[in-house]
Amino acid sequence: MRRHEHTPAQYKIYVTLCLLLGAAITLGALFLLQKLLVPKYQRGVVEGSMIAEYYDSTEPHEVLFLGDCEVYENISTVALYRDFGISSYIRGSAQQLTWQSYYLLEDTLRYETPEVVVFNVLALKYGEPQSESYNRMTLDGMRWSSSKWNAIEASMTEGENMIDYVFPIFRYHSRWNELTPSDFEYVFDRDRVTVNGYYMRTDVTPEAGFPDPTPLTDYTLPETSMDYLQRMVDLCRENDIEIVLIKAPTLYPYWYEEWDSQVREFASDNHIPYINYIYLRDQIGLDMSTDTYDAGLHLNLSGAEKFADYIGQYLVDHYDLTDYRQYADVARMWEDDILFYDQLRDAQNAELEQYGDLRSWGVNAIEN
Repeated sequence: MRRHEHTPAQYKIYVTLCLLLGAAITLGALFLLQKLLVPKYQRGVVEGSMIAEYYDSTEPHEVLFLGDCEVYENISTVALYRDFGISSYIRGSAQQLTWQSYYLLEDTLRYETPEVVVFNVLALKYGEPQSESYNRMTLDGMRWSSSKWNAIEASMTEGENMIDYVFPIFRYHSRWNELTPSDFEYVFDRDRVTVNGYYMRTDVTPEAGFPDPTPLTDYTLPETSMDYLQRMVDLCRENDIEIVLIKAPTLYPYWYEEWDSQVREFASDNHIPYINYIYLRDQIGLDMSTDTYDAGLHLNLSGAEKFADYIGQYLVDHYDLTDYRQYADVARMWEDDILFYDQLRDAQNAELEQYGDLRSWGVNAIEN
C-alpha cells in the first residue's frame, strides 16, 4: 500500500495551525490566571468594585456625584429617588483624586449626559498621586478609553507603569499566597456592593473627639487639583451641565477654613454654587450619636438618608429635574434597586441583632 505524504505547503499549514492553537491555549490560560489573581474586592475592602458597577446600571442618571468616601458613604441614592424621584449615581471611590474625578466625568459622558454634577471638594488638598492601592481601586474598574489612559498617566506613583494597568497579571502575578475563597468564587462574576454607588452601613458608633488640626506651613490648595477642578467646570459648561461643589458634613479629615475660602472664591469667580454642609449639620438633622458608624468619619444609613433628603431638596428647588417615579419604565428599574437596598439593610440589621456587630461587611469582614 502506498503511503500518503504531505506536501510542503500542507506541512506549513499544519505547523501554522499548531502554533496558532498553542498561542490560543497559552493566551486563554494567561487570561484565566489573570482573572484569578486580580483582587475581587468582594469582602472587606469592597471599594475596588464600585467604579465598575456603574456600567451595569440601566437607569438614566440626571444627577452624578463625584468624589471620595464623603459622597459614596454619606448620600443615599435610594432616598433621593424615593423622596424626590431623582435618579442619580455616585461614581465615588476611595481617596478619589480631583483629576480622577475629572476623567470619570469624561468617561460618564461617553454613556449619558447628566443634568447636574455634584463634586465633593475634600480631594482638592491633594496635588500629587498618593497611593498605588487607591489608584487601583479607582482606575482598574474603568472601561478602556482615552479617559482611562489619561487618568492612569496622571495618577501613577513612582514605580508604577502603564503596562501593569494594561496587563494586570504583571502586577498581581505574585498574589498566590494572598488568594482567598472569594478569589475563586468571583473569578467571572461579582456581587453588587453598592446601590447606584452608595455604600451602606447600618451599624452605629457615635462620633468621638478628633485630634486638633495640625497647622500647615502653606494653606494654598495645589495648582494641579485646582486646574482639574477648572477643567471639570469647563467640561460641564461645554455639555450644558450644572455643577455644584459641596463639602460633606463630616468633620474629619479636617477641612481648613483657609481651604474653604479658596473654594468659595473659585466658586464665585465661576458663578457656581458651593455649599459647606459642615455648617448645616443641625439643619440636616444629623445626630452624630446615632448617624455615624465609625465615630464620625462617615455617616451610616440613618445619616445618609437625612443628608440625601437635605441635598435632594436643594436639587429639586434649584434645577429642573425629572420625577422618575412618574415614568413606569424607569420606576421598574428603581424597584430592583430598592429591593436590593431593603434586603441589604435587613441583612445588616439581622447580623447586628445576632452578633452585636457586622461580620460580613467592613474591612474586617469574615471570608465564607
